Amino acid sequence: MNKKVLGAVLGVTILAASTAASAHVDVGIGIGVPVGVYAPAEPVYVAPPPVVYAPAPVEVGYGGYDDWRAREWREHEWRRHEWREHEREWRDRGRWGGD
Repeated sequence: MNKKVLGAVLGVTILAASTAASAHVDVGIGIGVPVGVYAPAEPVYVAPPPVVYAPAPVEVGYGGYDDWRAREWREHEWRRHEWREHEREWRDRGRWGGD
């Protein structure tokens, strides 16, 4: 009788294990000597590298010309300045329809 019960339990266990395996579930049985659990080591923080200051790079122009955007901006500002000077002269001379 004991052999029949043990065989039935073993058969049911094998069927359950195969069903679990087909469902992508891992079943593990571990038999061994219990070992103490160790906590992981504390994290180690590394200081960032020191800041290094270096002199600014030297700009090298081609043929004595500077950046065309800067040149265009200076010319734009100069034209605007000249236009305001002319406006002031016209206003002072009364050529602008004012008193």
